[in-house]
Amino acid sequence: MKKLGLALMLLMSVFAHAQVSINVNIGTPPSWGPEGNDESRYYYLPDIDIYYDVAQSQYIYENSGKWVRDKRLPSRYRNYDLYDGYKVVLNDYKGDSPYSYHKKHVTNYPKGYKGKPQKNRGNKPDNKQKPNKDNAKKGNSKNSKGNNSKNNDHSHDGHH
Repeated sequence: MKKLGLALMLLMSVFAHAQVSINVNIGTPPSWGPEGNDESRYYYLPDIDIYYDVAQSQYIYENSGKWVRDKRLPSRYRNYDLYDGYKVVLNDYKGDSPYSYHKKHVTNYPKGYKGKPQKNRGNKPDNKQKPNKDNAKKGNSKNSKGNNSKNNDHSHDGHH
């Protein structure tokens, strides 16, 4: 009887000290993401009908009837300003397919939708490039590529 009591007390002690700790690392939200929503995995961007997966740092969009994941926005949206566009934070969805509720999202958040005012997590980057010292000295030299607009088009840099 003493052994059973001792075993029971030992077992209860183990359960009393056991702690369940769940640490969910969602990922780092992008600087263009809305401030104060660090626990959310998905944003829906109604202006361009695209989802963003914070955990995977990927855009999710429909392409020829299939949902595609990509690290970059589709080329047709490369000039879309993620800092100025409205982001719907999807707090009620768990899983890997936020587009399961796409019809609901499109209906509730049509293109041009603006909910509560949002502040971005970070500042919009200044896309103006500083002149390179070497190119500034060369001026209009034939060897200078500094003023060639074809070589300086990096408008996609702020979309990650």
